[in-house]
Amino acid sequence: MSLFKRLRNLIGGPAPAPAAERSILTVGPGDVCEVSLITYQVTGSIRNHQRNTAMLTLQDGTDFRYLLIEERELTVFALYAPIDGRLDSIEEVPMTLELDDRVFHMEEHYAGFVVPAGKTPFMRGGDQAVWNYQTDDKRLLRVEWMDGRFVLYEGETVLPADVRIIRGS
Repeated sequence: MSLFKRLRNLIGGPAPAPAAERSILTVGPGDVCEVSLITYQVTGSIRNHQRNTAMLTLQDGTDFRYLLIEERELTVFALYAPIDGRLDSIEEVPMTLELDDRVFHMEEHYAGFVVPAGKTPFMRGGDQAVWNYQTDDKRLLRVEWMDGRFVLYEGETVLPADVRIIRGS
C-alpha cells in the first residue's frame, strides 16, 4: 500500500457502521410492510410497552387493516379488519359474543398504558382495556376500550413468514 493511501485511510476516518436490521416491533408510520403478499403503508401504531405489543394501522389504497404484533417466547401476528359494533358499558363486556353465526369465547382481558403514533383509532395515549376472543374455527375478535370509546376488530392469525418489512423510514 502506498504512503498516500495510508494517509488517506487515517484522515478519512472509520467506515460507517452498517445499519441495524429493523425489527417488526420498531416499524412505524411511513414504513412499508407486506402481509400475506399484500403491500401496506404503515400509517400509525399503538404500542403497549408493558406487554411488548404493537398494533399497526395499515393502509392499502382505501382499505385499512390492523396488524397486531406480540413478542413473547415467539412473535405472534394477527391481521384484523375493523367491524361495526357497539357495547354499552365497560363493566358489561360478555364472556361470549355471537357475531355472524359464530360464537366467540373470551381468551384474555388486560389493561395497560399505550402510546399512539400517527393515524390510529385512539389519538391520545393512556390506559386501554382489551378483550381478545376466539372461535372454535380460530377466527379472532378484539375489543378495545379507551376514553369512553369501543373499537371492534375481526381477524385471523398470520404466520411470521407472511410478514416482512419492505422499506423502513
